Amino acid sequence: MRIVASLNAMQRLALRWKRAGTRVALVPTMGYLHEGHASLIRRARREAGPRGKVVVSLYVNPTQFAPTEDLSRYPRDFLRDRALCRRMGADALFFPSDAEMYPGRDQGRYSTYVVEEALTRPMEGASRPTHFRGVTTVVAKLFNLILPDISIFGAKDWQQAAVLRRMAADLNFHGRIVVSPTIRERDGLAMSSRNAYLTPAQRKQAICLWNAIREARRIIRSRGRSVPCSSLVRTLSRGIELNPEAKIDYLAFFDPETLVPATRVGVGTHFALAVRVGTTRLIDNARI
Repeated sequence: MRIVASLNAMQRLALRWKRAGTRVALVPTMGYLHEGHASLIRRARREAGPRGKVVVSLYVNPTQFAPTEDLSRYPRDFLRDRALCRRMGADALFFPSDAEMYPGRDQGRYSTYVVEEALTRPMEGASRPTHFRGVTTVVAKLFNLILPDISIFGAKDWQQAAVLRRMAADLNFHGRIVVSPTIRERDGLAMSSRNAYLTPAQRKQAICLWNAIREARRIIRSRGRSVPCSSLVRTLSRGIELNPEAKIDYLAFFDPETLVPATRVGVGTHFALAVRVGTTRLIDNARI
């Protein structure tokens, strides 16, 4: 497995693969990899085929963090990540520095960003106004550097995947975006690098996100019809707030393709939520 740190080296390698007609699959990550990431790498290997190449990018992207967020303490473990990528059969690990990705940013000499203006407004966009500008910019750079035929993203970040699909379509990026299912712990908590922040007591409370999803499904299926969104949000909020360290950021029901908010919730409506457990902000989503 190659370790590539230079943007020029990554682009030269990608162009060599492209000239040879080699199929390339990209798995963008921020590191501190877990079984959820491993499932994305396995999917990338299937999509690339036996003669294709799988590239995992490992980069904690500073432009998607607000000044008050957890950039400095975001978990990092390069040696463990490298071992997992090698074990999963990745062909290259792209591991650039901030100076490579955003030259001159600290001196105010980096000023070009990619902005999607519709799908980024609700949910994560409302709670974290600068977040998606950083996501779309770094992914656009990865697309230009690695030239993937397929890019694999996790369904846990449903809104992010929708935004990136729109960006790729609007800006005519080559390649297909695949959204792979969320991988969960045995008790249902969605796997996330940020789970490492939770104390044992908080870890028990964090299951409230999955419990809210299950309760929404139970209510809709037991009634056999759609229900008003506002009443369902009130019911689910009460359940989450029984956990002393849980604080709701948002509960949102919406169309899974357009992200248009739902006024009534039925089978097929999508549900996303963000909850702080202690100081750790967790997200999850699922189809009802």
